[in-house]
Amino acid sequence: MPLPASPPQRRRLSILGSTGSIGTQALDVVRHHAGRFEVVALAARSNVALLLEQVAEFRPAFVHVGNETAAREALAAYPGGLQIGGGIHRDNAEDWLAAGASHVIVTSWVFRDGRLDQDRLQALVRAVGASRLVLDLSCRRRGNQWFVVTDRWQKFTELALGAGTLHKLSESCAEFLIHAVDVEGLGQGIDEELVRQLGDWTPIPTTYAGGATSLADLETVTRVGRGRIDLTIGSALDIFGGTGVRYADAVAFNRSRERSPGG
Repeated sequence: MPLPASPPQRRRLSILGSTGSIGTQALDVVRHHAGRFEVVALAARSNVALLLEQVAEFRPAFVHVGNETAAREALAAYPGGLQIGGGIHRDNAEDWLAAGASHVIVTSWVFRDGRLDQDRLQALVRAVGASRLVLDLSCRRRGNQWFVVTDRWQKFTELALGAGTLHKLSESCAEFLIHAVDVEGLGQGIDEELVRQLGDWTPIPTTYAGGATSLADLETVTRVGRGRIDLTIGSALDIFGGTGVRYADAVAFNRSRERSPGG
């Protein structure tokens, strides 16, 4: 008796310019072939209202608004309460902090030819100070190690995550942001092994992102990360159109930890 055929894997799509004519046509194709495609990222420069509708419908893991005016309006509305990333480099970092950002998040600019560029990193530290800098060390697994990836997570660098790496880099920043790219957007849960390792390795505040679908994931990150790792919840959150986590429940969980001894 022949075995039933396995369902084909859905192709993961990133739609750039999702609110433009080509982007909206691409999303129409996705709607008509929902079983074949999964939208993991949306990006647009304008028409934020339409972009928000698309986010609610497709629930991507990553959303980018390439509209500087909108970004500055958000920073002005909540000065000191937001971090900003995307295209950050030495020559514009100070300006974003002056606009109201609490921190700037830097990614690909401090890597060149697959290697961490210490000269660039230190130039950025001199410009804004380590206390205002977040290093994005988003990674993918290769063998038994996780390597930092850049350029929309497509290029592997030579930098492997580990205790030595994070301790050294902690001298040049205030926080780490680490996406587990292998599970990002799949909706199949977090990379628990990576979270556990980060809890052992990191000496400074670290935020993990990738795969969170439920309040149980938040509880797991808190437990296996030994209270040292924060979690980003994206498309699963109800305020972003998701059904896995209620915003009110996530807030209540965090507040309960603040009240508990040692929380």
